[in-house]
Amino acid sequence: MNADLAIVLLLLVAAVAMFVLNKPRMDAVALLMMVLLPFTGVVSMSETLAGFSDSNIVLIAALFVIGEGLVRTGVAQRLGDWLIARAGSSETRLIVLLMTTVSALGAVMSSTGVVAIFIPVVLRIAQSTGTAPSRLMMPLSFAALISGMMTLVATAPNLVVNSELVRQGADGFHFFSFTPFGAPLLVLGVLYMLFARRWLSAEQPASATGAAGRPTLGEWIERYQLAEREYRLRITAGSALVGRRLEELDLRTTSGANLLAIERGGRFSRELIQPTAKTTLQADDILLVDLFAQEFDVEALRQRFALEKVPLTGDYFSDRSQDLGMAEVMLSADSELVGQTLLAAEFRSRHDLTVIGLRRGGVAHARGLLEETLRVGDTLLVIGAWKAIHTVPVEHTGLVMLDLPAERDE
Repeated sequence: MNADLAIVLLLLVAAVAMFVLNKPRMDAVALLMMVLLPFTGVVSMSETLAGFSDSNIVLIAALFVIGEGLVRTGVAQRLGDWLIARAGSSETRLIVLLMTTVSALGAVMSSTGVVAIFIPVVLRIAQSTGTAPSRLMMPLSFAALISGMMTLVATAPNLVVNSELVRQGADGFHFFSFTPFGAPLLVLGVLYMLFARRWLSAEQPASATGAAGRPTLGEWIERYQLAEREYRLRITAGSALVGRRLEELDLRTTSGANLLAIERGGRFSRELIQPTAKTTLQADDILLVDLFAQEFDVEALRQRFALEKVPLTGDYFSDRSQDLGMAEVMLSADSELVGQTLLAAEFRSRHDLTVIGLRRGGVAHARGLLEETLRVGDTLLVIGAWKAIHTVPVEHTGLVMLDLPAERDE
């Protein structure tokens, strides 16, 4: 064994040890090894950096960018909605569609990235359909592995082998050279999972069946009597709201409406925007409003501002739970909110959260929330971005976080 080989093996053992200990982080270990090798003289600096100019490395990095884009644009979430809608109540159809979709997506990006994208999607499907997660997670894993045999860019080894063939002067693979082998294996994989699923657990975990006692968003809608107060209203092109800022409108005072969120059309999906005083409304925006005042109704609001009513199903908040969260908080004896109204305390402007429900002694107050004087022990239901929910200053406001919905686990 020569000195260079001994050095490389020593560094390899050190890298494996650090990976096992998870100290430092994996990316830091990789950079550390890349720095140490040139210093030992085993490789030159130009050889060390040559990998960054390799088209395979650039392509693999680009695939991670594509994966992140699928998450941020809402494509991944919409895939889950599409799978549920198409599969209906049939677990067989769900498994076939899930494996086919995962393989198709994995054919153009990293299989690891596909799994990372689909794990929350599959968990959400399992919760919505009452299916045990293991009966969907195993097909997800199989499909992601098989997807590496679908196209040239589906997995890094395909690219490495193709690059070496070209380097040796041989003809490389075409984009779909692997497909004749991968497609039949995908069919066999689907058939195998349909047969082998009988040995997978069919029991739901305690948190999914509700045994853990955590409420769902749907249960809070009923508990706080919100079903008759929440509406989705689309701003038409001729509406007086187009081009105006929310601070100019003061919808709370003039219309008795709490604006909870704004749905705005994006390139690939509708984006959920948290309203602020500086937010400018646009045509085709969909307003999620909470009508809390007794003297106003939705028809009066529609006629006044030329708004179009959009259906609001009971699953709306669950479907939007990745962007819009809820939480139950209680007022302690030393809370600064005791003896004040929500309007006087400027709760929304100070905490970026909107109170949409109030329970006192087990009784829900459906109307007049802003003018209601708060008391010790009142339970408030707040809605807003998850970041705002988790940063509520408990110490200063005297609010006690009681519960988060079961959807938060997603």
